[in-house]
Amino acid sequence: MRAVDLFAGPGGMTAGLKIAGYRVIAAVEIDPDAVAIYRANHKGVRMFCNDIRKLAVGRVMNALGLKPGDLDLLAGCPPCQGFSTLTTLNGSVAVDDPRNNLINDYVRFVRVMRPRALLMENVPGLLRDPRMVRALEILESLGYPVKSGTRVVDAVGFDVPQHRRRMVMMSTKGKAVPYPTPNPVKLTVRQAFADLPKAGSSGDPAHDHGERRSTAILDLIQLIPKNGGSRASLGPDRQLACHKKTAGFYDIYGRMSWERPAPTITSGCTNPSKGRFLHPDEDRAITLREAAMLQGFDRNYRFDVTMGKEAIAKMIGNALPPPFVSAHAKEIARVLRGDRGTID
Repeated sequence: MRAVDLFAGPGGMTAGLKIAGYRVIAAVEIDPDAVAIYRANHKGVRMFCNDIRKLAVGRVMNALGLKPGDLDLLAGCPPCQGFSTLTTLNGSVAVDDPRNNLINDYVRFVRVMRPRALLMENVPGLLRDPRMVRALEILESLGYPVKSGTRVVDAVGFDVPQHRRRMVMMSTKGKAVPYPTPNPVKLTVRQAFADLPKAGSSGDPAHDHGERRSTAILDLIQLIPKNGGSRASLGPDRQLACHKKTAGFYDIYGRMSWERPAPTITSGCTNPSKGRFLHPDEDRAITLREAAMLQGFDRNYRFDVTMGKEAIAKMIGNALPPPFVSAHAKEIARVLRGDRGTID
């Protein structure tokens, strides 16, 4: 079955769709660095490196030889930072962020392409935005029962070794898609890192990049108890001055636990000042490769670290976990298979 990936980023959605048995024929992404990562991992996919707001749907369809109704699955994840409560100091939703309007472009593609099925993922905050409410109404009017096919789930239940609450919307034309049953067995940080060699000398640039820390920060990290420890356990005399100004954010400079899933991997995933991103045992933050493994990427997924560690960390943190995508895309395929008889 053929799929198109909108807002493709470095290719997490595409990787998941491939695992589920789809043939991704095209992708749309505006960031040239993300496009380079995507192309390195997904050769043969037609890439439209464009601002989707200025990309005509007809141009895409003509280039792919598609007519309305031909495409099996239209998948996408509009950039979610505008909906994330992490972007605001008081926990409110940043409803005025211009990125919130990109949901309209997903709907615009649906209007013209009329795909047989839809899949969209985003942060839970999107459900509270009036633009999403309106989008669901429009999609319903086009024949997609998305209101019954939209919910918030934790990716940890779908073979992703981290807690990551996400909104998932999926539907086929005229028929709702049942949600997959979460796996009660949760993958752990230990399982995610099991086959990784020691960082620094592995031959993998995404695992060997190292880090630079001041002596004061290194001393602090060394004091954090191993396997799940927090800076809160150090007492007030050993807190950094900036940390004494707040009673919260105790995950900052915290260690991951070996026998638990990781916390949500964010764009600051290699910076311990951004969350619980310290290695369970070693006195360092997790590497880019470790972050990618916690996101469910294959160990051989290529990331060009010459783009800068922060740039790659942002891509990894904002990506879709491929196993999470796959679990939902397979349910869509089952419904489509029932309609068609077999998967092409």
